[in-house]
Amino acid sequence: MPLPDLIDVETFFADPVFSGAQISPDGPKIAYLAPQHGRTNVWVRGVDQEHDEAVCVTHDRRRGIKVFGFTNDPRWLMYIQDTDGNEDWHLYRVDLENPEAPAFDLTPMDPGSRVTSFAPLRSRPGTYLVSMNRSPASFDAFLVDIATGETTLHRAAPDMLGNFLFGPAGEAFYIKPTPDGVWEFSTVDEAGQVHVFHREDGPEHPAGVFPVQVDADGSGLLLGSYGDGDDLRLVRVDATTGAQTLVAALPGRSLHGLSALPGLLTSKHSGALLAARFAGDRPTLLPVDPHFAEVYAELSTLSDGVLATATSDTSGQRWVVSFSHDREPGLTYFYDHGTRQSRLVFRPFPQLPPAAMAPMTAVNLTARDGLPLHAFLTLPVGIEPAGLPLVLVVHGGPWANDVWGFDREVQFLANRGYAVLQVNFRGSTGYGKQHVLGAVKELAGKMHDDLIDAADWVVKQGYADPSRIGIYGASYGGYSALVGAAFTPDYFAAAVDNVGVSNLESFMRSMPEFVKPYLVPSWIHYVGDPDDPADAADMWARSPLSRVDDIRIPLLVVQGANDVRVVKAEADNIVEALSARGVPVEYIVAEDEGHGFANPENLVMMFRAIDRHFAEHLGGRQAQS
Repeated sequence: MPLPDLIDVETFFADPVFSGAQISPDGPKIAYLAPQHGRTNVWVRGVDQEHDEAVCVTHDRRRGIKVFGFTNDPRWLMYIQDTDGNEDWHLYRVDLENPEAPAFDLTPMDPGSRVTSFAPLRSRPGTYLVSMNRSPASFDAFLVDIATGETTLHRAAPDMLGNFLFGPAGEAFYIKPTPDGVWEFSTVDEAGQVHVFHREDGPEHPAGVFPVQVDADGSGLLLGSYGDGDDLRLVRVDATTGAQTLVAALPGRSLHGLSALPGLLTSKHSGALLAARFAGDRPTLLPVDPHFAEVYAELSTLSDGVLATATSDTSGQRWVVSFSHDREPGLTYFYDHGTRQSRLVFRPFPQLPPAAMAPMTAVNLTARDGLPLHAFLTLPVGIEPAGLPLVLVVHGGPWANDVWGFDREVQFLANRGYAVLQVNFRGSTGYGKQHVLGAVKELAGKMHDDLIDAADWVVKQGYADPSRIGIYGASYGGYSALVGAAFTPDYFAAAVDNVGVSNLESFMRSMPEFVKPYLVPSWIHYVGDPDDPADAADMWARSPLSRVDDIRIPLLVVQGANDVRVVKAEADNIVEALSARGVPVEYIVAEDEGHGFANPENLVMMFRAIDRHFAEHLGGRQAQS
């Protein structure tokens, strides 16, 4: 195959032309995201109409909308939005009968407050249950009347440690970590009485128990549990008795947790579980609901990708679904189960030709201590796969996981001629309990060794040139890039840190108040307690800032000024220390971004810099700016 044309950065990182489609509960309309005013906004059109007949119903000019949904009243639509990436989420109502009117803030709270969850109260149409905080760390449950905006307290938080999930009739479930790091699940009655009915070991679920949701009748929870085994299974826990029932499992496979694809598919109308998703070389969707199993059999004929999202009308007959695919992302279809007829609704990225995109291949290898590692290798199209420059793209979390599918960053690098490697290093979810627990006290240790071992494997296959290996990542991936530059500077030729941690101790001390109750089963167990002198010393030894004098490879640092998770000081400190030594470092700060860039002009700015950085130091192709 001939070498594909270079695709410019603006084309790769423009907002999708269409995305996020869902069908209205009564069935005649679809809502979706499309650009307007330079940002993604919500549009609504008839299921048989085209985009030129759609109406833009939101008018955000500051930051693109990502999360929205129809309500059970066809007049109203809702979405959440923060300010410049500060994660202070508010819930807004849109009047579809007056789409030009400004959106109404249903949660006009004090600065620093945020919505963490919301769900329809199915027993009372027109009312939503919303969890939001009246103090920095205490999240109460409120009833919000969509039409009037009237807000009343439904359940006060029992303490300042947890968060609510809601049942269909207002049942309140409270999830919190205990001081010793165990996840505790409770009901909270109208009198505020707490009944604990289930516990899960905290370190097995360092980022929280995922997936978790209230079952359809509100009498219990569906959640991921390892039980006595290594695989994460889906179980139902009865809220009265605590009895557990197995709902879905695949031997040797774990439920999807923190990834780009939802672990569970659920009816938005009845709350019934439709299917559970399991990790692997390709994700596997296991239907649970008999009717959806019939629907899924038909949907599976539409694409050779993986079903990503599915919404239906209340009858379960009309569906709007999207597929994940490594080269043709987000194909979205309308499907009528009554007639078995389907049609393509849109392609999110029509400007990216599938033939020019590179296949993502699952690879399985072994770390130096015998731990099985699962990774994805993407080799550029039209180039002999030998002696290529290689970029390690490291996922965040560290408890997230890479999954087969489309990744604009990966495809951008492959288009430039780089081999791209994504490794589900120890600590990544989706590959069993022991794989997660293997990360305890291994930051800048075996977790980093896993990356090196996987890159060595690519070199040994002949795909990569060992003198031209770069590392890039965001959040934990940014920390990992700094570790690569500071701890193994002779291995890498260049590094890019995107919102990464430079000092583990200061990072933990600067976390927002609402996060701190969750540190015991996660960062404190896996990294250490900054208030313990021995732990603090170990955290410093695992911090890139402690070895800043060893950094000698070219480094690019990217940071959002409003980041509340990894504050700007983490980037400032590493840049200032390198500058004091006279070491060149490029530093990009976006004043209107938080933990990761979202606005297209900032993404373009960042990836133009990455394009130059890796082209100069790894030797890949570079587009003309």
